[in-house]
Amino acid sequence: MDELRGKVALVAGATRGAGRGIAVALGEAGATVYCTGRSSAGGRSTGDRPETIEETAALVTAAGGPGVAVRVDHGVPDEVAALVDRIAAAHGRLDVLVNDLWGGEHLIEWDVPVWEHDLAGGLRMFDNVTRTHLITNHFALALLSKTPGGLVVEMTDGTRQYNDATYRVSTFYDLAKAVPLRLAFTLARELAPVGGTAVALTPGWLRSEGMLEHMGVTEETWQDAADRHFAAISESPLFVGRAVVALAADPDVHRRTGGSFSSGGLAQEYGFTDVDGSRPDCWRYLVEVQDAGLPADAAGYR
Repeated sequence: MDELRGKVALVAGATRGAGRGIAVALGEAGATVYCTGRSSAGGRSTGDRPETIEETAALVTAAGGPGVAVRVDHGVPDEVAALVDRIAAAHGRLDVLVNDLWGGEHLIEWDVPVWEHDLAGGLRMFDNVTRTHLITNHFALALLSKTPGGLVVEMTDGTRQYNDATYRVSTFYDLAKAVPLRLAFTLARELAPVGGTAVALTPGWLRSEGMLEHMGVTEETWQDAADRHFAAISESPLFVGRAVVALAADPDVHRRTGGSFSSGGLAQEYGFTDVDGSRPDCWRYLVEVQDAGLPADAAGYR
């Protein structure tokens, strides 16, 4: 599990959900992982959830890390610049950047047209992605680009293929989730001269802390969820984390630059598994089973 020993990673938005799972998986692989976000032992973010970056960093260290917690608002340029300066001073390099900045769960309005959607909430949702990802890339890539072989992972919801053909919740949400997909494409072009790689990555139906609460289950009882599709195909946050590790450890990862990938799709190629030993292929399941109106049945999909 030492594929990334000696590597330095920054997971921007590591407080919970996919960000936490990615940070822990990077720790499993031996990387030094900087875990950032706004929810810390000193106070909660606007989402008002209990998870903290300190908890994530402790999990990273327990997995093999070390994990380093730094409270950062990635919408504030000076805070991000100070974070990157700290990483540069301590290590002189950054090998992996994961942009999992979001914080918009409490702003989502499902199937509400743009003229009825809360304008302030919708704009905030879009800004949460666009501004924070651009600021983080501006400062972090100045360091990452100094070492050939650096990897940037732009986290989103949905593959490029799926989102291009599917209405995603609302205009605001749809646009917000399109931003990382396009960023992976543009960053791939800009990183190419320095040997860097940029990809977009989506988890499947994620068993995040908030989703487990919404479904009324726990990580131990998720298969009892009333939503049988969730019970059939959902995945732990560690699964998408292992997808990031597989990419970061792949000596030929540059062949993927600019592309859009899913945790389930990459698992079929690289062979990593979720915590239960399965390989849930959620986005293929969504198209062929759930969106097709068929009964929940994960046979052949995990």
